[in-house]
Parts: sequence; structure tokens; C-alpha cells
Amino acid sequence: MSNETVYAIASGKGGVGKTTTTVNLGTALAEAGERVAIVDTDLGMANLAGFVSLSPNPTTLHDVLAGTASTDDATYRLADNIVAIPSGTSLNDYAETSPERLREVVGDLRDQFDYVFLDVGAGISHETVLPLGLADAVVLVSTPEPAAVHDTKKTIELTERSGGDVAGLVLTRTRAESDISHGDLADRLEVPLLGTIPEDPAARESVYAGTPLVVYDPEGPAAVAYRQLAATLTGVEISAPEASNGGESASDAPTTQAVVDTVSRGTESDDSDDGREAAHDDVSSAITEAESDT
Repeated sequence: MSNETVYAIASGKGGVGKTTTTVNLGTALAEAGERVAIVDTDLGMANLAGFVSLSPNPTTLHDVLAGTASTDDATYRLADNIVAIPSGTSLNDYAETSPERLREVVGDLRDQFDYVFLDVGAGISHETVLPLGLADAVVLVSTPEPAAVHDTKKTIELTERSGGDVAGLVLTRTRAESDISHGDLADRLEVPLLGTIPEDPAARESVYAGTPLVVYDPEGPAAVAYRQLAATLTGVEISAPEASNGGESASDAPTTQAVVDTVSRGTESDDSDDGREAAHDDVSSAITEAESDT
């Protein structure tokens, strides 16, 4: 197993599949029995909650970084072995945050979970650069498009300046018929190629369903690729999903348990749990307003 446990999932350009990669890496490892936390560190343009049908009420990472809540207060259980810490969407709350407190959050989570994935915002800002240096390694996400690859160079530079290390490159939305050499793209960036995620219509469908792709369509090509990526990155053995029974369609597939139980450190949810479910109207709005990150 890799000694690296905290990964920053980063991209120089938005809309390349960064959040989708974060959610599916975490879910694949959780299904393999690892304890996982995923954190939306995109403080200004948060959208992770919509990808997992989570409508946090009311505490988010904004409150933690403002010093008005603990890490546990903003931690929500998604399913067995996996929790999420979403960021808020209020600009007023964003203005009150102190990104430097993220160091304490990462430290808390490192002690509690086997793997922590930080969903890093695109672009160049203090809150974007900070997670790159806090993580054990940075996973670069890009499509094979020239503009996305060019922006990935900037993320590599930011990682170096922040004192971080690059784990490698993940290329999303790849096509078998393309004449682009994925290995050459990684060589050009002078980083290892961790894996490729093929173009898959189910990826977008899973976002609107608010369900991780590896759960929504576990036998699809992109889901298979994400499980392989999780195994390659961490060294954890990821089993193939059981064959679907009776031709169950993707839309009938079981969804991640979208229960927003606040997770108390070292305790499990009990019968006093109020079992609040995600508000689907809020989820739909979040996805509509957010840049498509599939």
C-alpha cells in the first residue's frame, strides 16, 4: 500500500472531470473497505455536494475555516466507509474564511481516515495553491485537449512552488479512435501517466443522478477505469463489481446512501439519527449553476 494518504485532485482548467475523479476514487476505495474522506476545498465555487446528492444543513467547510465550527461538525456520512466535507455557496461566508485553517482540517482527517481526497479549485489563488502543498501528492486531471494540457503545466508549477509533489496525470474523456498518444502527453509534462478515463455518457448521467459513477454504472468503461486508477494510485486491491442481476439498468442501480449524518469522531451513527435526506431541488440547482465537471 502506498505511504501517501492525502491526495489533492487538481486541474488548471475547469470542467475536465476533477470533482468526478475525486468522488469516484473515494467511492471505489470505500467499497474496498478503506475509510475515506472527500473534501471540497474549492471555497469560491463549491459543487462537490451536488455530485453526491448531499445538501448540508447548515455547517460547511466555510464555517470550519471561519473558526465557528469543528471539522466534525462539517463532516457528513455518505455511505459505509466514506464521508464528505462540503464547502458552502454563500459569498458572505466565503469572505469570512481563513484558508490557512485548512492545515488543521487536513491534520484532523489524516488521523481519522485511511485516505483523504481534496477537491481543489481550478485557477490560481491562495486557496487553490494551499492544498497542493498540504497533500502528500497531487493528482493532475486533464482532458487530452491542448488548452487543458497547457493549463496542467501551470498546476505543476504551482505544486512545485508550494513544496508539493506530483503523483501523476489522469486523462479524462479519452477516445479509442483518437490518434493522440496519452503517454506522449504525460512525457511532455514530465509526469507519470496514472490512467485514462474513457468518454462515457453515464458519467454525465451519474452527476445529474447525484450518484458516483462507480455505483451508478459499475460495469461501464469509465467506472472500470476509475477502479483501476484507485488501485494504481494507492496499491489497494479493488475488486470488480458483481454481475448485474436481471439486466438492471443504470437508472435502477443502487445509489450512494445520501444521508447527512454528522459524523462524530470515533463514534457511529445511532438510533437517534434524524436521517435527513439530501434536498434534490437544491442538488439540481447546484449542478445547474456549477460548471459541468464531468
